[in-house]
Amino acid sequence: MLRLGWAGSPDALHPGRAVLSEAYTLFNLVYDSMFRLEMDGSFTPVLARTWQAAEGGHTWTFALCSDFVFHDGHPLTARDVAFSYNYYRGHADFPLLGTYTRAFAEASAPDDSTVVLRLREPVPDIQSLLVFLYVLPEHIWGAHAQDSRFADEKMVGSGPFMLREYQADQFARLGANRRHPLFPPQVDEVILQTFANQDALVQALRTGQVELITEMPNTAVAPLRQVAGIQVVVGPPQPPETTNILINQLHPAHCPPGSPCTGHPALRDLRVRQALAMAVDKQKLIEVVLLGMGIPGLTLIPEGLGRWYNSTLRDYPFDLEQAQELLDQAGYRDGDGDGVRETPVGRPLEFRFNWPGDSPTAPRAAQLLAAMWKGIGVATQLQSVDPDALSAACCPGFDYDLILWAWDSDPDPGLLLGAMQGGRIPAGTNETGYAEPEYDALYQRQAIELDPERRRQLVWEMQGLALRDVVYIVPYYAHRAQAYRTDHFTGWPADLPKVALEHPAVLAVVRAAR
Repeated sequence: MLRLGWAGSPDALHPGRAVLSEAYTLFNLVYDSMFRLEMDGSFTPVLARTWQAAEGGHTWTFALCSDFVFHDGHPLTARDVAFSYNYYRGHADFPLLGTYTRAFAEASAPDDSTVVLRLREPVPDIQSLLVFLYVLPEHIWGAHAQDSRFADEKMVGSGPFMLREYQADQFARLGANRRHPLFPPQVDEVILQTFANQDALVQALRTGQVELITEMPNTAVAPLRQVAGIQVVVGPPQPPETTNILINQLHPAHCPPGSPCTGHPALRDLRVRQALAMAVDKQKLIEVVLLGMGIPGLTLIPEGLGRWYNSTLRDYPFDLEQAQELLDQAGYRDGDGDGVRETPVGRPLEFRFNWPGDSPTAPRAAQLLAAMWKGIGVATQLQSVDPDALSAACCPGFDYDLILWAWDSDPDPGLLLGAMQGGRIPAGTNETGYAEPEYDALYQRQAIELDPERRRQLVWEMQGLALRDVVYIVPYYAHRAQAYRTDHFTGWPADLPKVALEHPAVLAVVRAAR
């Protein structure tokens, strides 16, 4: 029995309603989908045996493998796949999975081994849309197809593990599905146990209470590396993550009805945003906040997305003198000698700077950033805010100036790129109020571009615009630390491209040490 410790817990057992990463870890172990996302960003066929497009990408036909069985013994057929896709598509209130079905017109099953997916418009990467659309058994969910809140608490899936017991905010006990045709686990059971905090996780690993922890404070890395029988791994996380500073640059004409829209007007000035970017010492942030576990950030698309990341862009230099000259030339001067510049109409360059209260690294990062900006005559009001309240203030309230935030990336760049679309301001899925017609046009082009290389060029061009306009300041791409015991289990994969030891590719191959 492999015991995994984490500091969170699934927010729902319903794939359509869940948001937290812990829930998706559980879904990836219990359910199958058409493809599996690997740690190097590639896709492995799971249910799909072959697939092909027709009608210019408007229709996709999938031939399924025939030997998948649900945990209750019912065979998984094309009808279950079509039902699942139509179910996710039919519920607009699903916060995440519904976004993957926006282009879907209808899914059908002409026979038990064939799925036909019709799209309203072609999409550039069908695999990235299907990888998280977990296949549900129609014989259980079919009677509840119109009920978006029904949850199969037994979580009957077809994946490499099956749910045996679940206690909310405590643990989930999974048993091995030895009949899985592709990934039959070597262990008998996996326990996913919730601990109060990351320090408790480290202690549980030290004492042998758990064999694997998926999160830990960076300060614990060096001490754990000295403990016999424990291996620490550090590297880019899966999914890739971007830490970013949201800058409220919303023009008053774009304020959504009923929203406060209280952003400081100076942040609408590109020269102010550029000066803020030039005053950020990213390497210092990495060394102090992350203890060296990260790399400088550049754009909202993280380097972990591989070919989608525009590695040719040159960042704004860390240069306090140049930043001050830029503000001087723009007319932002310290007229009263208090160390804080004012706008040409006399309003101080003093910005509210918030961060989510559940972030362990944000307070220190915010303090450092505030000190950096003070060096160019910009003041900040620092405040931690409840994550839900901060989300409401952000989007579509635009009731903020600066926010230190973070994104987990989708395997496809379209999700993060969409956060800068002007048309998404009223819905609250544009965080900064950025509205640039040139960018929006490029987004629409890449969304339907089927040639991978041409699409990559468009995505790179969009990142260049976002950097030019300082839509976000990206201080760093943080790396993740995880650790496991080598004296209890063996077979841990070495040299993984991403740090994600909770991935099915890992948990299905480790075995008890003899």
